[in-house]
Amino acid sequence: MDFFMSVIQTIRDKGAWIVFGIIALALIAFIMQDSSLRSGNPFANNNTLGTVNGEDIPRDEYQAKYDYMDQMSRQSGQQMPHGMLSEQTWNYLVQQTLLNQEVNKAGLVVTPDEMGDVLFGDNPPQWIQQQFTDPKTGVFDANQARQQFAQLKKRMDDPRVQTAYKEYLQPNLEQTQLQTLYQKYSALLTESVYVPKWLAEKANTDNSLIAKASYVYVPYSSISDSAVKITDEDINAYVQKHEKQFKREEETRTISYITFSEAPTAADSAAVKSSVEDLKQAFATTNDVKAFVTSKSSGAPYTGIYATANDLTGPYADSIMQLPLGGVFGPYIDNGAYTLAKLVAKRVVPDTVRVRHILVKTADQNGQQTLSDSTAKNRIDSVVYAIQHGANFDSMVQKYSDDQGSKGTAGEYTFSYSQFSGISPEFAQTAFYEPVGTKKVVKVATPQYSGYHYIEVLSQSNMEPAYDVAYVSKPIEASTETINAASTAASNFAANSRDYNSFTANAKKLGKTPVPSQDIRKNDYSISAVDGENRDFIKWVYSNKVGNVSDPVELGDQYVVAVITGVEKEGLASAKTARPMVENFVRNDKKAKLIIDTKIKGNTLESAAQSSGTSVQHADSLSFQSPAVPGVGLEPKVVGASFNKQILNKASSPIAGNGGVFVVKGEGVSATSTVVSTPEQTANNIKGTLMQQQGNGMLDALRKAATIKDKRSDVL
Repeated sequence: MDFFMSVIQTIRDKGAWIVFGIIALALIAFIMQDSSLRSGNPFANNNTLGTVNGEDIPRDEYQAKYDYMDQMSRQSGQQMPHGMLSEQTWNYLVQQTLLNQEVNKAGLVVTPDEMGDVLFGDNPPQWIQQQFTDPKTGVFDANQARQQFAQLKKRMDDPRVQTAYKEYLQPNLEQTQLQTLYQKYSALLTESVYVPKWLAEKANTDNSLIAKASYVYVPYSSISDSAVKITDEDINAYVQKHEKQFKREEETRTISYITFSEAPTAADSAAVKSSVEDLKQAFATTNDVKAFVTSKSSGAPYTGIYATANDLTGPYADSIMQLPLGGVFGPYIDNGAYTLAKLVAKRVVPDTVRVRHILVKTADQNGQQTLSDSTAKNRIDSVVYAIQHGANFDSMVQKYSDDQGSKGTAGEYTFSYSQFSGISPEFAQTAFYEPVGTKKVVKVATPQYSGYHYIEVLSQSNMEPAYDVAYVSKPIEASTETINAASTAASNFAANSRDYNSFTANAKKLGKTPVPSQDIRKNDYSISAVDGENRDFIKWVYSNKVGNVSDPVELGDQYVVAVITGVEKEGLASAKTARPMVENFVRNDKKAKLIIDTKIKGNTLESAAQSSGTSVQHADSLSFQSPAVPGVGLEPKVVGASFNKQILNKASSPIAGNGGVFVVKGEGVSATSTVVSTPEQTANNIKGTLMQQQGNGMLDALRKAATIKDKRSDVL
């Protein structure tokens, strides 16, 4: 098989992360242009999605990246919702732009030699490793990779190479380059971390000490929550004091909504079950299983592939395997559908097969004819004749086989049964269903390997039972009556609920409790806890005002009617928004003041205990390394006070801790017998922690410091 064409097919089969064949072109292009991640597209229009520190993010660049990521998610079998994919694409481009700006400021580049080391060194990208690693030895062959790239340099003018570069390789190369620059920039920052010797020595000294203390503890729970009133002014004061924690970078809105379900009712389910039950007898007696399944089932098509016991993982698999030939089991519910299962046939299959073959192709992977059918058939017949009369099989492989992937193994392949569905059906059936020693010519229609194969089954191992099972299924869906009833109810409710008060009153009449949403952002595609995306609905939320009620919106299997309940502008969070996060802290601050003012009297532990109705308690082995008070919890202020020489043998002022108010008396500090690390080890530990924190927070810090204008909601 042509090397380049096999690369393109591999791309299509497995996704761009395993592209490798046209790296040569990419490297040449890389050498010819600046090493920055994105130098701008001369064909980009002026329609931008936003700016990052004044630099535009063009819409066409966003769309290209979105399409690529969408393709990757589809090929992985885990397609992401549009809204999630859109957000990830935007975040990627923002981070890419920020990093590009920073590495340019720092003068960082990836030279061609460095790129070569990255691609062919000891730790090449996964998408290259997979293609040039020997499956038998697990060793990556860098020399083979370089040789293949050298060969491809001669094909730079091939339009197919250019297309593959643009559609598949460029994103991989960009990602590899981005990652390399990220690592360089990250190293530049993290390696700047310095821990002075005196700090390490002090940390060692502190960690080797323990303190003893006596204390009086009045928990906040001793004051009823109802005794403390938390006003919006209290919340706002706390927010302003901790403004970095509560700064909002964009406007958000909230709604309350009620739903009208159009999910299938019990009557709908019973009707579907009855319709499937009616098919059972005909399914059992039909001789054309494939046609029956095609015409009667809404599920997967019948393939005729035998499944082992491990592969039959659905419900009632054991019962299905025990059926007599032609027997039908069901109806039963499987993945939201009523299903019938028919045991069509049984046989034993090998877990692993080893075969060898010679391929004479008739067409390329695009379906373009490369050899006439008659010519290909005559050629494979001649090959078979030569082998039957003593010709060496390997020699015939090298001379005539169009499968370049097996020339190095004398035409041999080893397959596991789990790979059956990934092999062309005609080839797989010969390899797994024919006995060892079978030698036959098989015509294959699969595009990548279309043509005539001469196949010899060399060995089969680990034989086990397998079952050919056909399924007829119909999804449990809502009837037209159910859908119409939900739509009518939602429309009537919306028509009679045109403001917040009527919305709430009418919901109560229906026995429905409005559900508050989480914050909705301008660029969202869905609302929390409700299945289904509806960009138009989010736009409605942002084009109306508080108190407006929506028309019914179909989301998932329900109709939603919503009322806008709040608008939170960018900047500091309002008291309403911040209250759930800070109310407990504010309440404890007020309780602390109340306890100190009313319950703690005198200047000794005994007087404080008597006035507060508590007792004097003792704690040994308090440590900086674990700032907890036994039986109480983490209390760093209390532990720190225990080491304070100024309160040695005398009571401290009241301390507002995490769980209550404390009065502490230090009773001495001593060294432990525990072996501590050397100052060098401690310095390395501190440095490692700081480096990790700095590396993890780098992009987040860049983003917070940047001026980012997001115009997606106006453009998309």
